[in-house]
Amino acid sequence: MLEFLSRRLAAALVTLVLATIVVFAVVEVLPGDPALVMLGTDARPDTLAALRAKYGFDQPLLTRYLQWIGGLLTFNLGNSHAYGTSVSKLIGDRLVVTLPLSALALGWAALVAIPLGVFAAWKHRRPGDWGVMGFTQIGISVPNFWFGIVLVLAFAVTWQWFPAGGFPGWQEPLKSVHALILPALSLSLGEIAILTRVTRSAMLDTLREDYVRTARAKGATERRVLFHHALRNALIPVTTVAGLIAGFLVAGAVIIESVFRLPGVGQLVYDSINNRDLIVIKNVVILFTILVLTVNLLVDLAYALLDPRPRIRA
Repeated sequence: MLEFLSRRLAAALVTLVLATIVVFAVVEVLPGDPALVMLGTDARPDTLAALRAKYGFDQPLLTRYLQWIGGLLTFNLGNSHAYGTSVSKLIGDRLVVTLPLSALALGWAALVAIPLGVFAAWKHRRPGDWGVMGFTQIGISVPNFWFGIVLVLAFAVTWQWFPAGGFPGWQEPLKSVHALILPALSLSLGEIAILTRVTRSAMLDTLREDYVRTARAKGATERRVLFHHALRNALIPVTTVAGLIAGFLVAGAVIIESVFRLPGVGQLVYDSINNRDLIVIKNVVILFTILVLTVNLLVDLAYALLDPRPRIRA
C-alpha cells in the first residue's frame, strides 16, 4: 500500500512540475511583455517600466519562474495588479464559496446519478431504462448556464423559494447553503447525466458476472443482488469518473458563479481576465491543477480500497 501511494504521489508531483512550466510559459512567455499585456499598448513607457520593476518582469525568465515556485511553496503569491491586495488572501476568500459549491454539486450528482444508473440497469431495455437514458441525453445536451437561468425564473422569480443570486457569507450558514442550492443544481446537471450513464454501464457489466448469477441461484433477493453484490464492484469505474467530474465542477464554476453572481474563484477568474490580472490568473490555474491532482490521488486511494488488486500488484 505504501509503495502504491508513493508511486501515485511521485506521478502527481511530476505532473504538477510540468503544469507549472506550461502555465508560466502560456501566461508570461508566449504573450510577450507581461506589462504590456496588463496595461495595454497605450501605456506610457515610464508606467510600463515601473510595473516591470514592481512585479519583477524585467528579470530573467528562469529567475521569475523560480521566484514564483518559491512563492507557491511559501504561500506568498504576490499582490494583485487589479485589486491591490494579496493574491493568497484573494483566492482564499473566494475558495470558501467555490469549494462548498463544487462539493454540494458533486454530492447532489452522486445522490441522484447512482440510484438512477442502478435502476436503469435493473430495467435494461424496458421503459424505465429508456426514460432514464432520455433524461441523461437531455442533461448532456442542455448548457448548465441556461438551466441555471431556468431555475432562477422558476424558483427565484416565480415561486420565490430561493434567492436569484448573491452570497450572504458563512456568518449565516443556513442562508449561505440556501443560496448555493440553485447554483449547485445547475452545475451538476451534466455531471448527473454522465455519472448515470457510467453507473448503468458498470452495473450491466457486473450483473453479467458469474457470482451474481450464483447469488440469484441461491435465492438472494433482487435488492441484495443489486446493492450488496453488484453495486460495490460497479462503484470502481464510477469512483474514477466521479473524481474527474470533481475537477470539472471546480473549473465549470466559472460560468455558474457569473450567472448567480457568487463571489467565488470562478468569478475571480472572469474578473481577472477582464482586468488582465496575469498574476491572479497564473496562480488560480495552478490552484485548479493542484485541486484536480489532489482529487485524483484520493480517487486512487478509494480505488485501492474498493479493489485490492492494484494494491497487491504494487
